[in-house]
Amino acid sequence: MNTPRRSGRRVAKAIGAMTVAAAVGAGAVACAGSANQVPSLGYAIDNVVTTYNANTTEGAATGAAAAFGRVLTGMNYIGPSGTPLTDTDFGSASVVPGDALTVEYRLNPASVYSDGVPVVCDDLVLAWAAGSGRFTWPTENGPVPMFDAATRAGYADIDRVDCEPGAKDATVVFKPGRSFLDWRSLFGATDLMPAHVAAQAAGLPNVVGAIVSGDNDAVGRIADFWNTGWRLVPGELDLTKLPSSGPYRIDSYTEDGGLVLVENERWWGNKPSTSRIVVWPKGSDVQARIDDGDIDVVDVGAGSIAGLDLGDRFDVVDEPSRNVEQLVLANHGTFGAVEARRAFALCLPRQQLYDEFGHPGFEVTGGLGSGVVDSRITAPDTMFYQSAVAAEGGIYTDPDIPGAEAARESIEQPNLTVRIGYLGPDERRAQTVREIAASCAGAGINVVDVASPEFRPSALGAGQADAVLAGTASVSGAGGSSVPTDASFALRSGNGDNFGGFSHQRFDQIVDQLAVDGSLAARMSLLGEAEAILWNEMPTIPLFDQPRTTAYSKGTNAVVPNPTRSGAGWNMDKWILLR
Repeated sequence: MNTPRRSGRRVAKAIGAMTVAAAVGAGAVACAGSANQVPSLGYAIDNVVTTYNANTTEGAATGAAAAFGRVLTGMNYIGPSGTPLTDTDFGSASVVPGDALTVEYRLNPASVYSDGVPVVCDDLVLAWAAGSGRFTWPTENGPVPMFDAATRAGYADIDRVDCEPGAKDATVVFKPGRSFLDWRSLFGATDLMPAHVAAQAAGLPNVVGAIVSGDNDAVGRIADFWNTGWRLVPGELDLTKLPSSGPYRIDSYTEDGGLVLVENERWWGNKPSTSRIVVWPKGSDVQARIDDGDIDVVDVGAGSIAGLDLGDRFDVVDEPSRNVEQLVLANHGTFGAVEARRAFALCLPRQQLYDEFGHPGFEVTGGLGSGVVDSRITAPDTMFYQSAVAAEGGIYTDPDIPGAEAARESIEQPNLTVRIGYLGPDERRAQTVREIAASCAGAGINVVDVASPEFRPSALGAGQADAVLAGTASVSGAGGSSVPTDASFALRSGNGDNFGGFSHQRFDQIVDQLAVDGSLAARMSLLGEAEAILWNEMPTIPLFDQPRTTAYSKGTNAVVPNPTRSGAGWNMDKWILLR
């Protein structure tokens, strides 16, 4: 891209000031030059949008969180630093003294969905029920969850949600001894789905009665809709199922016209600065849309779009993200034996991959983006990182072809074939697979690229791929946060986004303890033990902090890069473009 660039370091220093000034500055600019304001902005992301529900296993792996952060608001949102920030427009939360962690939530009295139905505590009850894992169906192979939730982190620790149906307040009581450290990240943007829509689909007056009473048949009907009822197919939307609780609502979604978000007239907060945003998901011809002037903000994996030319119309920021680029391995089939997984890890050129693809357009001397990542669950910019990664010991940094060959031969697999899948097209990942294939060929390991525009991480469980090349929790596009539970629960037994099916009893115990134990000494010890287990069992292979490219048309105000799962669209209601 032949455009001026600013490094991630320089941007990071400016983010705090930009975030604080965004709302005030955007409003001032609008008043000063509204006659020259562009009425509609195009926003390109590098993931598909196939569902309104970002909380299902399908939805969490897609771009739903990046697209709908200002459509489905919540108690918090993930800011540019990766931490959850309170959304005071939506409500407030306060801890009630007592033996068990108890949080009182109060929703804004003015909060109402775009269809006129109030936002109420029923929405919190539905989010808890879906993520708790407590509602199951019996099968021959044991109970299976009714709700196809991506994660149980935090929600499984809640004992109950006290809510009078239709009320604006709720009390969330956690289980004794399960004071979830990251409780502020719960019930956030895109976590809360409109419970009244699910209740109507299930033929119930509300969801609270069925959930609190444990009526399995009724909860099953709620879950059936929650799992699949919010799927989005371009050209086939039922807008009555898609009410908004944010400054934007969905207006239309077509292949040619993109995902159109328009001002939600019932939004109770500040009006969005630009009344129309068009989200262009992966699969759109981004270059053609840029050339035609249809795209003003771009948030994609660096180098993912082959030949992307932004010309001189855009300011561009390249920076590392909190999303770890990694290979998620199936724990069955080709990789059913741990020796096969180790053989593959030993032939990977991880240092070479970082050198070629891990820091385009920026140089960082420490922390995020500064080198090969040796931990799945501990970020390089934390005090625990060095002790956590000691288990890797440099064994897997550069290829060990004789070691890989010996590991492969130990399981008597003369022709080990590894199918690597990812959401395509993606030029950086295609090149990554080519480099891996060239390196591993010397160890008798044949690597095949099985990427496609329809690829989903569920292909691991279906036996259609042996490895997924993606980010944290197998997310293709924007992902990650500074909340450590996201990455650790993605490898916990039974978690929906544990697509490889990894299961290890001691690791599960560590994850559960880390979720509630804030002791520095305990965390240092536990994180080191967890990473030793992961390097020994090899359910995933971390590569580097995924680099992101954020570009925005010159003259655009208040675009603040957010290298987390929220993406640049975290504050799209503040964007203004003047020409």
